[in-house]
Amino acid sequence: MNEEQDGTNHQAGQWMAFQQIWGETFTKMMQLGCTFSPDSAPPDFMRQMRSGIFQGLGQSWEQFLSSPEFMEGMKQSMNSAIALRKMTNDMFSKVRHETHAVSRDDIDAVMLTVRHMETRVLDRIDELAARLEEVTGHLSGNGPPSAAAAQHEPTPKPQANKTAGNNPTSRS
Repeated sequence: MNEEQDGTNHQAGQWMAFQQIWGETFTKMMQLGCTFSPDSAPPDFMRQMRSGIFQGLGQSWEQFLSSPEFMEGMKQSMNSAIALRKMTNDMFSKVRHETHAVSRDDIDAVMLTVRHMETRVLDRIDELAARLEEVTGHLSGNGPPSAAAAQHEPTPKPQANKTAGNNPTSRS
């Protein structure tokens, strides 16, 4: 019960501070609006009053928005909104898992995996296309294969010297 009273007292204190700021604002606006000389024309007086009102409002809002109470209230509001979002996400994920449905986290994980696989496949296709171009160029007689193609080609294994009698595929 004390926590509720403390919260109510805290809100009442904030409301009192808010009322005090607005009271000071209107007092300053009236003081600025009523200071005019008798020799000034009425339209000039109206401009002075308007600028005084805007100046007073600007100062009061600057003071209110930079007050520690307002900043603390905004921080609490943002923290509450973040906590509520996390709680609802967790609750919906739990409900989906319990009903054996797919949750957003599951879909995101699958999509990430598919993107990684797609990247790997595309990189490999690019490598194979480059090697194919080099081999095609070599076979068409455009010159010896480049060093990059030689790097990708497997090196031939040395073969033992076979005699005609030992080679079962040779015909005599």
